[in-house]
Amino acid sequence: MASEEASLRALESLMTEFFHNCTTNERKREIEELLNNFAQQIGAWRFCLYFLSSTRNDYVMMYSLTVFENLINKMWLGVPSQDKMEIRSCLPKLLLAHHKTLPYFIRNKLCKVIVDIGRQDWPMFYHDFFTNILQLIQSPVTTPLGLIMLKTTSEELACPREDLSVARKEELRKLLLEQVQTVLGLLTGILESIWDKHSATAATPPPSPTSGESGDLLSSLLQSPSAAKLLNQPIPILDTDSEYICSLALECLAHLFSWIPLSTSITPSLLTTIFHFARFGCDTRARKMSSVNGSSPSALLGQERGRLGVLAMACINELMSKNCVPMEFEEYLLRMFQQTFYLLQKITRENNAHTVKSRLEELDESYIEKFTDFLRLFVSVHLRRIESYSQFPVVEFLALLFKYTFHQPTHEGYFSCLDIWTLFLDYLTSKIKSRLADKEAVLNRGRGILGFAKAVSLQLPCDLRYEDALVLLLTEVLNRIQFRYNQAQLEELDDETLDDDQQTEWQRYLRQSLEVVAKVMELLPTHAFSTLFPVLQDNLEVYLGLQQFVVTSGTGHRLNITAENDCRRLHCSLRDLSSLLQAVGRLAEYFTGDVFAARFNDALTVVERLVKVTLYGSQIKLYNIETAVPSVLKPDLIDVHAQSLAALQAYAHWLAQFYSEVHRQNPEQFISLVSTALEAITPLISSKVQEKLLLSACHLLVSLATTVRPVFLISIPAVQKVFNRITDTSAQRLPDKAQVLVCRALSNVLLLPWPNLPESEQQWAVRSTNHASLVSALTRDYRQLKATASLPQRKVQLEDTKVIIHQTLSVLEDIVESVSGESTKSRQICYQSLQESVQVSLALFPAFIHQSDVTDEMLSFFLTLFQGLRVQMGVPFTEQIIQTFLNMFTREQLAESILHEGSTGCRVVEKFLKILQVVVQEPGQVFKPFLPSVISLCMEQVYPIIAERSSPDVKAELFELLFRVLHHNWRYFFKSSVLASVQRGVAEEQMENEAQFSAIMQAFGQSFLQPDIHLFKQNLFYLETLNTKQKLYHKKIFRTTMLFQFVNVLLQVLVHKSHDLLQEEIGIATYNMASVDFDGFYSAFLPEFLASCDGVDSNQKNVLGRNFKMDRDLPSFTQNVHRLVNDLRYYRLCNDSLPPGTVKL
Repeated sequence: MASEEASLRALESLMTEFFHNCTTNERKREIEELLNNFAQQIGAWRFCLYFLSSTRNDYVMMYSLTVFENLINKMWLGVPSQDKMEIRSCLPKLLLAHHKTLPYFIRNKLCKVIVDIGRQDWPMFYHDFFTNILQLIQSPVTTPLGLIMLKTTSEELACPREDLSVARKEELRKLLLEQVQTVLGLLTGILESIWDKHSATAATPPPSPTSGESGDLLSSLLQSPSAAKLLNQPIPILDTDSEYICSLALECLAHLFSWIPLSTSITPSLLTTIFHFARFGCDTRARKMSSVNGSSPSALLGQERGRLGVLAMACINELMSKNCVPMEFEEYLLRMFQQTFYLLQKITRENNAHTVKSRLEELDESYIEKFTDFLRLFVSVHLRRIESYSQFPVVEFLALLFKYTFHQPTHEGYFSCLDIWTLFLDYLTSKIKSRLADKEAVLNRGRGILGFAKAVSLQLPCDLRYEDALVLLLTEVLNRIQFRYNQAQLEELDDETLDDDQQTEWQRYLRQSLEVVAKVMELLPTHAFSTLFPVLQDNLEVYLGLQQFVVTSGTGHRLNITAENDCRRLHCSLRDLSSLLQAVGRLAEYFTGDVFAARFNDALTVVERLVKVTLYGSQIKLYNIETAVPSVLKPDLIDVHAQSLAALQAYAHWLAQFYSEVHRQNPEQFISLVSTALEAITPLISSKVQEKLLLSACHLLVSLATTVRPVFLISIPAVQKVFNRITDTSAQRLPDKAQVLVCRALSNVLLLPWPNLPESEQQWAVRSTNHASLVSALTRDYRQLKATASLPQRKVQLEDTKVIIHQTLSVLEDIVESVSGESTKSRQICYQSLQESVQVSLALFPAFIHQSDVTDEMLSFFLTLFQGLRVQMGVPFTEQIIQTFLNMFTREQLAESILHEGSTGCRVVEKFLKILQVVVQEPGQVFKPFLPSVISLCMEQVYPIIAERSSPDVKAELFELLFRVLHHNWRYFFKSSVLASVQRGVAEEQMENEAQFSAIMQAFGQSFLQPDIHLFKQNLFYLETLNTKQKLYHKKIFRTTMLFQFVNVLLQVLVHKSHDLLQEEIGIATYNMASVDFDGFYSAFLPEFLASCDGVDSNQKNVLGRNFKMDRDLPSFTQNVHRLVNDLRYYRLCNDSLPPGTVKL
């Protein structure tokens, strides 16, 4: 090697060149190779030590530290002990000498390198590693450095990466836990001393006008005037160095709290100190200072002070997130809540200068986020624990949460708070359901304490109950979704861009709000209804009053409201009506079931209003009316009409229950409701009506036909009109979705059994004839295709044919699907009507085998037929269909579909395999003759094509089919004899079709060697299910020829970390397999497995074997497996990093 000085100059020049923007990628690769080669040389670290002490070039220092990092983490075992001592001595000295002048990222990297040495050598060879850190913290000059070292140690040693053996990881954690009390004591001392030192110099501010009231509230929260006084002290102004030390100490605490258990080491004085610092986040003065001064030093100081509050809240949330709380820590927890709610009260307090919202706007966004996280953790993890403490005023907390929620400065903040209320409502609901207390007692908790309404500064009676809180919550959430009260904020919400859940920002806002409304309705149905319905009524009056403003013009009807202000008010009212209709629809479920009679009158009122509104909209055709602001008001009018239909649809189950209660006596009211609803629907079933409105009408029609099923539906003129419209070939066809829905509704009117009537009164004969006519009309063009199927078609003609096939099959498939779960009679009639169309489909299939888009639709149809009507189709025809498919899907055809036709081709094959899944699951002997050809198709035709492809297409369906073959046809492989099992005491079945069974198992084994994690998970689940249900792992063929091959594959997968997300599932499956023959596993398999492991020497193999205890219970066994895997990887890592020719002891 060249001299140190020359090497340093060369390295500096190389580094400067490497990072120069004119250097080519080619040259960068050359420099990189040169640097890597230099780093690999024995003794390179000596040069790096010189470089670190002699250069000011950041790149050179970073490179030198990377060389050390590589040496320590990958080559440390092979470094001579003399060199190790020198490195352990030199690097800390270097850090001490230069820590104040080094750039922070170099200093932090050097700290990490020293901690890496401690990770390997402390305490055996580096006994003063931790004492040095404690000394650094205790010396005022080096406190910041010591804190950085401490945090890095916590990060690297408490949760180390896998480049350590399990024994070493456990040792490090134990060593660190021994130091926890000392460390927490030191950190408490640092924070307290800085606080006390600066508190003494802080000026006492004059009392605020509301200080008396806040002191009282605080005393009631803390149950201790002295604690309240302590927390009311003014916040000190810290100098920059003190701010910095405090932020480092709080960062250390946050990381320590993430892994140390809750215990008395976390003292009350430490908690109180953290809360003192959490108050920095509530300090709006600092924020004001920074906003006035821009980027001046005092502005930066203000931001830093806010950051201290964020860091302190991070510490609190780390403690809060622990669900397991020892008894002795519960009191501390209560104190923490009390102190945090003091902060909550502080940031939601109003005074002359501030509203709550303006105060929250002034706080750091991160602080608000942390505070919301705290509240979420409190409600989700600890509320059940704390609610029982008489000294904790839960309702007062709800009052503060209420203020905090409804003064959030951002929409995201408001959403997060609504989530917290949802958690609280879920908690109350589950508490009532679990019968821990009766409903009244739960909702009336806390009488006699300061009332909720008063607590949120509203003048209501001081009778404190959860009920008050919930009613106020409901009212406020309803106000928040109305433009009438909240227009400015609601108009900021985007109602066009869809998010990942396919909803706009406005839809998400409304949905989350309505979920809260629904949960309150579940708890307080009467209150909720009496709050919501009057608001709905007000907006309905406006809508129903529009009729007087409709005038006839030359081009049609026009809404004679033109003044800008009136249009704006109408827009707001219509938007609100639309939202409130959705709210009323969302509450429909709370009027049915056991409470039907009790809440009948309220529900009837709602349904009557909805029927009236839908009819009104359809009669005066508001959706086609001209308006002064068509781009705004027309969509509003269409939306209200669509939402009124959707809200009425939500009450279909209520109508069905109403029908069952009154069908024998006085059904006039019910008949009137349904007939009027149909009058509202019929005019909308037209291709001229906007799709949104058309689909709402169709969905309502489907619900009336499917859920309510009144016997008189078919005789209503409105329904007959729809029949005529759909079967009239001259009428313009509806858009696809609407056509499918209307056909489903009409088919269901004829097919589904009428409720409340005996079989003899169902009029099946007439209904069957009518259904056959309906289907015949719908399939007229389709059935005519059969004659021309085999003739060659021109391109235009082919496209027309495809359209007919698509339109017909989508309708037929939907009709079959809607009766698949119904009575046998319904399915029989359905199949009779469809029989000819099904035969036409089978005849057309071969003609379109090369048109994958058509084949896809046809197989979809056949799959639905097999799932819903296979019994009705009968055995001979089903056999004919399966045989046709098996003949058509030759190896060549399968290869063409899978390899050359992309996703559509793969979908075709997947649907074919799904049909076969239905077939092989069928009980009885009917389809058993197909098993050999199904298995042959899978293993000889499909599997060879997909086995080597990395794409997951088709694989999941194929393996599901193989699983179904095994699961539902076990006797095909294992003939169990009752006599044999009685004679031998254990059933050792006679094996049949062994070759096919072995081939299927081999395919499962191969799938575990592929990267697709979803397929791996699915197939592992299938094997485990077969073992649970059929004792797969115990079968002789599996036990003797496959068991340990599978265990070997699963262990190799764990070692290679290719499917790490499934560690737990793989561990359990390995146990289930090994437990079949533990003796064989420990005496034969494990030694063989270790012997075959490369990259480890015989001594290491012995250690691995010794550490794998012969446990036979699941938790211990899986722990041993994960230990084996970790240590095997660790030994390989160590051995790879040793220099060539190293002698290992």
